[in-house]
Amino acid sequence: MCENSVISPLTSFSSAATLTYDTLRFGEFEDFPETSEPVWVLGKEYNALTEKDEILSDVTSRLWFTYRKNFPPIGGTGPTSDTGWGCMLRCGQMILGEALVCRHLGRDWRWAKGQKQREEYISILNAFIDKKDSYYSIHQIGAGGPESVAFFLWKLAVFDTWSKLVVHVAMDNTVVIEEIKRLCMPWLDAAGAYGEPEGVGELNGCLEGACALAEEETALWKPLVLLIPLRLGLSDINDAYIETLKQCFMLPQSLGVIGGKPNSAHYFIGYVGEELIYLDPHTTQPAVEPSDDGQVPDETYHCQHPPCRMHICELDPSIAGFFCRTEDEFDDWCMRIRRLSCNRGTLPMFELVDSQPSHMVSVDTLNLTPDFSDSDRLERFFDSEDEEFEILSL
Repeated sequence: MCENSVISPLTSFSSAATLTYDTLRFGEFEDFPETSEPVWVLGKEYNALTEKDEILSDVTSRLWFTYRKNFPPIGGTGPTSDTGWGCMLRCGQMILGEALVCRHLGRDWRWAKGQKQREEYISILNAFIDKKDSYYSIHQIGAGGPESVAFFLWKLAVFDTWSKLVVHVAMDNTVVIEEIKRLCMPWLDAAGAYGEPEGVGELNGCLEGACALAEEETALWKPLVLLIPLRLGLSDINDAYIETLKQCFMLPQSLGVIGGKPNSAHYFIGYVGEELIYLDPHTTQPAVEPSDDGQVPDETYHCQHPPCRMHICELDPSIAGFFCRTEDEFDDWCMRIRRLSCNRGTLPMFELVDSQPSHMVSVDTLNLTPDFSDSDRLERFFDSEDEEFEILSL
């Protein structure tokens, strides 16, 4: 943790949670700053002087996944806590959790303590409960061995038939528009709009499943979670990327950024001035069990104190996430990204192209069967030897 970081008080969880960072050396905790500079949180702009309650409500409504203890042993005989090794996985859960909230509840949904929650919300939480049969549990992630967080999200989303997401990992800092539209509209292949690449059917669901979406969604688009592994410097962010990174937090499609080395990852959700706003997974809380009526005790899944902040120059290489529920939202995202690339004095964090360059091979076009017996082949797309990149260490 950098010396510029600011950790806020855990007013609600002091008896149940264990801080795994040495926070005492920071002295008094700091509240959210009084500043006239705009505050951006996942595409929403706020005034810190007049909208502090709204800012805190927005931050509190994000799903906060932290270290847990006393959950069922991973693999039957493995660890019962992820303290000390699961922070990158928890950040992966947070960025996907934000996508699921946008998918099923909408970006403007807000959480309130003690309020009876919608069934969709309970279903989202159940997908992350720390047990083997939850789609995105630590047990599912841990069972796969050392992998990148992007690979884990891409791999597990295949089985979430409720959300019907397309999780796409953009390789080589390049987003290919034609490739994404082919994946999000797989029935176009059947109509002959595109040539079908080998393996797309197995990975992203069959035509019948896509056409079984609600009538308003048959347009023909499967909601997209776009993950872009970024290299913005060797160990810290290059100054030329700072303004572009800020602009990404302003996009309405933003899911935030995962940043940090193994064992020190954070989930960044916005910025104010030169500080990034983030949720910190490095707090150990007891595992949660759903109650008999199916409700999930959810207070520990929401950060009910002012968010942590870190100077933007402290950010390590990262993974950016975006969510496009419809084709129009994706087209709007492409337009905004192209505008950003025209800004003088800044460097684009990634390249946006219409069609796939001949030298590229997409992870989505690998012939990957549901048992993932070929997963080691895909792991070569991630630089597992580079300690400066987000590689999961289990």
